[in-house]
Amino acid sequence: MSKALFLDRDGTLIVAKDYLSDPEGVELIPGVCEALHQLLKCDYHLFLLTNQSGVGRGWYSMDDVHACNRRMLELLDLPEPGFKEICIASELPDEPPKYRKPSPRFILEMVEKYKLNTTQCTMVGDHLTDIESGINAGINVAMLKTGKREMAEQLFNFPKKVPVYENLKEFIATLT
Repeated sequence: MSKALFLDRDGTLIVAKDYLSDPEGVELIPGVCEALHQLLKCDYHLFLLTNQSGVGRGWYSMDDVHACNRRMLELLDLPEPGFKEICIASELPDEPPKYRKPSPRFILEMVEKYKLNTTQCTMVGDHLTDIESGINAGINVAMLKTGKREMAEQLFNFPKKVPVYENLKEFIATLT
């Protein structure tokens, strides 16, 4: 059984920008590159989950999303295997979710496919839907303050105690 992190993209790994579709706008959050390199050295499997409703809205294409992801991967320069899988959910918020967070579907599929130990898996993100996705999958969760929304506002009425960290680097320090 292996340990894994499921990571949100916008506001967790890269600076959150509304409906990012231009790879030139991709900007890593400080400390992310070093944190991910450290995780890979510690034999973590990395998975990326990103909601991209701009595709579903027709505002940009899936090719634009892939171009932004390629740019992010270039900037990260991760050694192989890097991210084991990348899940892009293009559903709209008001559509029944297949992979769109807070759906746990992608996490559950990866847990089964890679024989992951759910007690050693964590969903990390900057939005409540990221946290709900991890809880819905039965794995650990961690909230980061690196996104655009106010953390206290999101967690104020949340029924579960959620650990909150300033950034990914601070969270990773608790694991390694």
